[in-house]
Amino acid sequence: MKNFLVKTIANAGALGVAIWLLKDITLTGDNTGRQALTLILVALLFGVVNVVVKPIVKLLAFPLFILTLGLITLVINALMLLLTSWLAGKLDLSFEVDGFGTAVLGGLIVSIVAWALHVVLPDDKD
Repeated sequence: MKNFLVKTIANAGALGVAIWLLKDITLTGDNTGRQALTLILVALLFGVVNVVVKPIVKLLAFPLFILTLGLITLVINALMLLLTSWLAGKLDLSFEVDGFGTAVLGGLIVSIVAWALHVVLPDDKD
């Protein structure tokens, strides 16, 4: 349970940094509390997408991993961010990623920040 909470906080922080750095990734809300709640819900949704969909996509794209020496990971991360944006729209969460280029940069930012936060935040392995 603690590991799930740490991963959700790390995802929320990483998504928050991407929203802050890129103008085409938006999170809107009436007030700061509503935006924070939306960010946590989007982080949960992003975690579900990464647990359910990403392994299937990575398995299907395995030959491309070999061919591109792993650079296809940037495209897969962008697709996961776009899928999260689409699902957030279906769930009336005010999170939007505008464009594939923005999704690639956002996926890169989210990956780096989430990795750094996972290093800093404690988990069940301690």
